[in-house]
Parts: sequence; C-alpha cells; structure tokens
Amino acid sequence: MTEPLFWLGLSLFLVAVSLTAVLIAALPALQELARAARSAEKLFDTLNREFPPTLEVIRLTGLEINQLTDELDRGVETASAVVKQVDRGFNTTKQQVQQVTTNTHRLVTGVKAAWQAWKNPRRYSVSSLQQSTNSNQLNSKPSSQTKSV
Repeated sequence: MTEPLFWLGLSLFLVAVSLTAVLIAALPALQELARAARSAEKLFDTLNREFPPTLEVIRLTGLEINQLTDELDRGVETASAVVKQVDRGFNTTKQQVQQVTTNTHRLVTGVKAAWQAWKNPRRYSVSSLQQSTNSNQLNSKPSSQTKSV
C-alpha cells in the first residue's frame, strides 16, 4: 500500500471508468441534442423559404389598405360636398318659399282691396278721398287760427 505506482494506476483506472460511465450516460442526451439541431435546421430552412413571401404579402396588404383608406377619404369628402350643396339648396328653397309667401300675401291683400273697391265704388273714389282730405284740412285751420289770434 505504500507503492505510489499502484495508487497512480488505480486512480487512472477509476478516472477512466468514471469517464466511460459519464460518456455512456451522456450519449442519449447528445443524440437528442443532435436530433433537435436537425429539427431546428429544418425549421430555419422552412422559415427561410416561407418568410420572405409572407412579408411581401403583408407589405402588399398594407399598401392595399392605404389605397382603400385614401378612397374612403375621397368618398367622405365628396359626400360632405354633396351634403353642403343640398344644404345650400334647402336654404335657397326656404328663402324662395318665404318670398313667395310674402308676395302671395301681398297679392291676396291687393285682391281683397280691389274687390272691396269694386263692390263700393263711392267709398273708395278719388273725389271722396279728396273731399275727406279737404274736410280734414278745414277742420284743422280754424283751430290753428284761434290759437294764433
């Protein structure tokens, strides 16, 4: 037991046995790691083939959405302009209806006055109007003369 060569040999033997045991235990894990690496490589190849066309489709879809948005904006602006024109038309029509109503009211009043003048010609004759004006002036003169005297 005092021989150092024996102990050195025994230590090397035990280290070799331990390394063999670790290698045997690690072999399935290394095989799984190799399988995972192959699977990852296949995934990366698939992504490399599929990703650029997908990105292109996404880019084209974004452009189409932008075009549709622009068309919608133009449509909204056109609809707004049409609504403004209709509003102006309603306002113009309202003013014209008010003018027609006023003119119609004046016409009806004139027709009523003409009808009454036609029915009672004496009441609305020019001479009777002059006489009533003269009588009003005569009645006002004496009162002004009495004040001045």
